[in-house]
Amino acid sequence: MNRFELLNKIQNILKDNLVICNIGLPSQELYKINDQPNFFYMLGSMGLSSSIGLGLSLSQTKQVISIDGDGSVLMNMNTLATIGNRAPSNYTLLIIDNGSYGSTGDQRTFTDENTSLKDIALGAGCKKVIECSGEETLNELSKAIEDKNNSYVIISKINSGNVKIDPIPLNPITIRDRFRKFIGIVKYL
Repeated sequence: MNRFELLNKIQNILKDNLVICNIGLPSQELYKINDQPNFFYMLGSMGLSSSIGLGLSLSQTKQVISIDGDGSVLMNMNTLATIGNRAPSNYTLLIIDNGSYGSTGDQRTFTDENTSLKDIALGAGCKKVIECSGEETLNELSKAIEDKNNSYVIISKINSGNVKIDPIPLNPITIRDRFRKFIGIVKYL
């Protein structure tokens, strides 16, 4: 299973939650599969999907899911310590681990070698850390969303590889404004 297939498989449970999606191809793929106003597509800031989602979950009662990649998490590993110590029960970090930097040409990451994001997350204090195959991800994500008492880090191990996809035709201001409107934040003057 590749990232596009995984996103397609889980998109039905995403549409009822606030979603912060990693930069590049993951955002483009999610947009193509099922664009929703409650999906915040990052068009920059590699490594910050988990941080943005965590901050949002601290200010919202709705379930927040950050979709991040292994390469992005490796660029901002300190976010796992903050999640491990401060994440509220309405937060789930879904790390799509394909062992590569998918948006920049599928160069291998260290998760394709000896680095375990599960071990790092546990060492950072995250309590509910699940590593699973792409096929198991829908079930594990469903359980995390239903659990109102814990935050989760789910590491979904999939194959590398990209599908040919067009860029998102929305500019960052439009993405921001429609997301703010969805969660009830008025535009500042």
